[in-house]
Amino acid sequence: MTGRRALGRRFGWLWAAYAASAYGSGLGFGALPLIAVLVVHAGPAEVSALSAVGPAVGALIALPLAPWVEFRRKRPVMIAADLVRCAAMASVPLAYALGRLGFVQLLVVSAVVAAAKIAFGAAVGAYLKTLVRPEDLLVANARFESTNWSSIAVGPPLGGAAIGLFGPVITVVADAAGYLLSALGITAIRDHEEAPAPRPADGSGSGSGTGSGGGGRIRAGAVLDGWRHIMGDPGLRALCLNAMLVSGLIMATEPLLAVLLLGPLGFEPWQYGLAFAAPCLGGLIGSRLARRVVARHGRHRVFRVVGTLRAVWLIGLAFVRPGVAGLVTVIAVELAIIVHMSLYNPVLATYRLERTPQRLVARTLTAWSIAQQTAVAVLTALGGLLAGVTGPRTAIAVAGVLILASPLLLPHRARTPQTEPEPSPVRYEEDPV
Repeated sequence: MTGRRALGRRFGWLWAAYAASAYGSGLGFGALPLIAVLVVHAGPAEVSALSAVGPAVGALIALPLAPWVEFRRKRPVMIAADLVRCAAMASVPLAYALGRLGFVQLLVVSAVVAAAKIAFGAAVGAYLKTLVRPEDLLVANARFESTNWSSIAVGPPLGGAAIGLFGPVITVVADAAGYLLSALGITAIRDHEEAPAPRPADGSGSGSGTGSGGGGRIRAGAVLDGWRHIMGDPGLRALCLNAMLVSGLIMATEPLLAVLLLGPLGFEPWQYGLAFAAPCLGGLIGSRLARRVVARHGRHRVFRVVGTLRAVWLIGLAFVRPGVAGLVTVIAVELAIIVHMSLYNPVLATYRLERTPQRLVARTLTAWSIAQQTAVAVLTALGGLLAGVTGPRTAIAVAGVLILASPLLLPHRARTPQTEPEPSPVRYEEDPV
């Protein structure tokens, strides 16, 4: 492919591992809410609670893990996070086969997976920054973004068909298998990982010590270092607050839309999957355009213009009707959202890494993830309560109106990347993937 950059063998394995996990999760897209509706017979409030309480508890679990992840080699952390997620998801079909599956177990699985996801995301972000050249970060993040959206485009239709053939928990089996393959892929990198930036003997989190976790206890305040960095940087602060509102409101509509489509509107599971899968092809478009759009228009314009455009379409989901017209409405709205999100996200991920010193990457990414998970949990819970009183359609409409205020939180100017005072040793590869 013309102009395609080679990012090295190690990135190739990391990308392959990410793809295995992403495609497994794509097959299991919305699996827990779907099982809650079809197997446990949960209502709108319970489905919203599943989507809210699980990530919230997961964020609390992940909170003390941030400094621990920071001062450990990142590949073992990623492998452990994958294996934990694999075991948690595998417990669902096992309990189903034994006739013991209940709503409480779904909540526990949701929390464990959420915590492991945060730890994995923090580790992979820190590892990526040492794996590729700074000028290649946007390319690498765009490849992850395109893989994510392509997995959702392919996974839900296949998952819906598999549910029809093999029962409601088959996609959870695929999700667990994806995490196992991801762990094996990361293991296959088989390369010496440089020790992380050491911490001081007094545990302050930024000086000398052993890179593998020795050299003093981690101070209690170290868990807040990521938030201090985000809140102390005007650009990151504005982007984080904007991301909390946008992601929180968009994700809050997911369980409500599931209830609306599968319940009153009478959509079949395969139609539900198609409604979310087809628009994800737009993610391939946006992510592939990210590098050239930034080169032509600049990062600040992407944040302001594309960041605004990704938020204005959500209210269209309040007008979904039964039949083909409703299916087309969902696809059109989701397509517009996803094209702009997939262009915006890799630019944001790259900017966040560039603005963060290597010694703070894991804690910053953890803080960012916890902030978003908390926003998702709170807004999803509120959406569920509102839906219980007014119905899912009204709750979706309220989310669509509120998200229109999110562009006010975008930064007026995106600052240039900062120079890191304590760069960690980096070894780049020249061999193509």
